[in-house]
Amino acid sequence: MIISSISSGSSGNCIYIGSENTHLLIDMGISGKKIEEGLNYFEKSAADICGILITHEHSDHVKGIGSFVKKYKVPVYGTIETLAAVKHQAYGKSIPVDLMIYIKPGDEFDIGDITVNVTKTSHDAANSVCYRFTNNNRSIAMATDLGKYDDEILNHLSGADVLYLESNYDPEMLMVGTYPYYLKLRIDGEKGHLSNELSAKLISEVLSPKLQSIILAHLSKDNNYPEIAYMTHKNMLDEKWIYDKAQPELFVAKRDVPSVTYTIHD
Repeated sequence: MIISSISSGSSGNCIYIGSENTHLLIDMGISGKKIEEGLNYFEKSAADICGILITHEHSDHVKGIGSFVKKYKVPVYGTIETLAAVKHQAYGKSIPVDLMIYIKPGDEFDIGDITVNVTKTSHDAANSVCYRFTNNNRSIAMATDLGKYDDEILNHLSGADVLYLESNYDPEMLMVGTYPYYLKLRIDGEKGHLSNELSAKLISEVLSPKLQSIILAHLSKDNNYPEIAYMTHKNMLDEKWIYDKAQPELFVAKRDVPSVTYTIHD
């Protein structure tokens, strides 16, 4: 399997995950044109996409969905609450109901040769979720937009070959920054986002010798620096990695351009 970050951040999110025969997009928070350009950058075709999986209805995850689905007639997967919220927004009104496929936390289903597992997240959205993708006993586990984690999230991420995990903000930058106080509380709250430190702590609890790569995602433009996120996690790995093999490769996905791509190896 391959994971490629087309865009990852507070201004828009879209991730490609695929096998040789199955091609998926997770979230569509950028324009349809940029999604097509991003897929082309990674030598993929928009016409080959066979499923779109939505984590939640916030605009940085869905604002490009209408034009893409209208053009390519791709099924859209999401919780009933999420898709209802998307349908009520301007960019979701044009999505045909017969292309909406309702899922719920705890579900497991196949799209082509990729098995998808769904887990609930703690976020201020209708019924937000995250996804794990498995093909040939290799898996990619994703989790963004969560203010806290629990045993379900730990189980969701454990044993994966690749982790794609939010590392949204640096607490000090957030608190001394220009955001209004209510927004700072929202970001730092249990239905907000993961800080660099909480992200690193979460990963430290699911480290295993199977882990090949960690991709840090959804960095804030105003409240984080890629270098801070990277070093927070690198310091954690230097302290916690106990296995007799090289540490997982550590990447930071860029906010507004195609960046990280990773192929799971045997």
